[in-house]
Amino acid sequence: MSVATTSRSAAPAPPRSGVSRTLVALGLGVVVITGLFLVDALAPTFFPAPLPTRAQDGLTLALSVLIESLPFVVLGVLLSIIVQVWVPPGAIERWMPRTPWARRAVLSLLGMFIPVCECGNVPFARGLLMRGFGVSDTLTFLVAAPIVNPIVIISTHAAFGFSDGILVARLIGGFLIANLIGWLYSRHPDPDKLLTERFLETCEIVVQERGGRGRRSLAQLVVELRSVMPALIIGSLIAGAVQVLIPRSALLAIGSDPALSIAAMMLLAVVVSLCSNVDAFFALSFASTFTPGSLVAFLVVGPVVDLKLYALLRTTFTTRVLVGITAVVVLAAFALGTVVNLLV
Repeated sequence: MSVATTSRSAAPAPPRSGVSRTLVALGLGVVVITGLFLVDALAPTFFPAPLPTRAQDGLTLALSVLIESLPFVVLGVLLSIIVQVWVPPGAIERWMPRTPWARRAVLSLLGMFIPVCECGNVPFARGLLMRGFGVSDTLTFLVAAPIVNPIVIISTHAAFGFSDGILVARLIGGFLIANLIGWLYSRHPDPDKLLTERFLETCEIVVQERGGRGRRSLAQLVVELRSVMPALIIGSLIAGAVQVLIPRSALLAIGSDPALSIAAMMLLAVVVSLCSNVDAFFALSFASTFTPGSLVAFLVVGPVVDLKLYALLRTTFTTRVLVGITAVVVLAAFALGTVVNLLV
């Protein structure tokens, strides 16, 4: 049963207070700023740069993440509207295999035809859910699409070629991890429990919207932008703040250790929140210091688990789902990186 159909019969949850959310956000901001001043006052030598410089760097990094992601998010929203409103019912579904594992395998390759990064895939995946695709099928697409993607493949090849098997390991690893996550969540007894109440309310609004395709497209555009843009801005600010709060020298110091280098690069992938279309060139700058397996782990974890993406995914999936995806991706990426280090 589709999410949209289910939400039509479900009673909508009571709306959250916008004032409460604003107060919570302001409170967290005050706590963060107070913490920065305390660190600067009590441990002035902990960071090489003074607090104003770090604040300016953090804002610059946050803006760069936002500007880099925004075009792909808008493209993803437009693709979501096309799928939800303009593609006739059954046009996509009839091409999908009936067998669940085969359907998920096909969906994990759908990114080959949608050359957007992980940020743009989130609104597109929301459109698939509203259309009636299962949660496990959509998660499979979400995890695989930013990796099994023509632009990502080209950029990774341009950075590394076929040296050390980094490109091949990234593609195969991303495909297998996506299908593993899809299989795990396909066994959940109540898939709607994996989705946030706010997203179910959004489905209700979209389903009940009347009028022609132009009116429905405009309504969904407003709904999607209101859901995704605040999360993207908050995620970008968090990513910029964390990058200036964690000294990169601490990560570089452990780059030569086979196990610690994998852990360090996975942590770096979460922190820097790069677009999957360009993260290979960032990883290339660490190739002389870090092991090949750690670079593969970075390239697999980054498109699926980063601070910016967490904020976007939280508009649709529950916190428990995000924790589960993170655990599976981190463990699988660590195993993949270890295998690459042993074989290279």
